[in-house]
Formats: sequence, C-alpha cells, structure tokens
Amino acid sequence: MLPNAFIGKVKRPSESELAAEMGSRKNLWDELAAIMEEELGLDTQEWNSYSPKAGWSLRWKRKERNIVYLSPHHGCFTASFALGEKALQAARAQGLPAPALKIIKEAKKYAEGTAVRITVKTAKDIEIVKKLAMAKLEN
Repeated sequence: MLPNAFIGKVKRPSESELAAEMGSRKNLWDELAAIMEEELGLDTQEWNSYSPKAGWSLRWKRKERNIVYLSPHHGCFTASFALGEKALQAARAQGLPAPALKIIKEAKKYAEGTAVRITVKTAKDIEIVKKLAMAKLEN
C-alpha cells in the first residue's frame, strides 16, 4: 500500500497541498469529486485523520452511509471500499476490467465487508471507482 501524502500533518490538506502532492493527477481527484456529487448523488464529504501516523482521507457519504474513502498519495490517490456480498456480485456483473476483478478476488474480507482498494492514476481507474460506488449504493 502506498504511503499517505499527509502523514504527520495535524490539519487537513488544502486544495493547493493536494495539487502539490498529486501533481497532474489532481484533475482525476476533482473529476471523481464531481461524479460523486453530480452523478451519484453523494451529499457529504468529510476529511478524517485517525492519527498523525495514518495521514488524511476524504470520506464520501450518502446520508449516514459511508460509500468510499479517498486517500491522497504522492502522484496518485487510492479509493477504498468496504463491499458486502451483494455489492461484490453487482460490481462483478458491471464488466470491470480483468485487473480490477483480480483486485476484488484478492481483497481481504472483514466483518464490515470486503476491503477493495483501487489506486487511481488514469481516467480508466475513475470508471472503475464509479462502478464500484454504484454497486455499493445499489446494494
């Protein structure tokens, strides 16, 4: 797993700090944020840091339901999901590319769901995250 870009920071990252860490991939972060709000109807975003050693992540929610966590890294970011069995089945049925299906197959299972993490570096990765978020929302 890639290290969080904001380990040791006590304040949530600003837009300029995000841009400095993610570089040209900050546009993918912004594109995904627009999709979350406009297309998927997610209504809440919250920055969280459970410990300075962990860094910061942005949680997207619909009402009180957590949908996806975004963790910034140097040059990219990770989208993390806890998917239940129905959401996993729905995700598999959406025609995800083979590398994404491999990530799902190899993901660790926990009581709250299967921990699926997608590193976002390209527009194709945004589409994968969108499909996983849709599967979570619908199931």
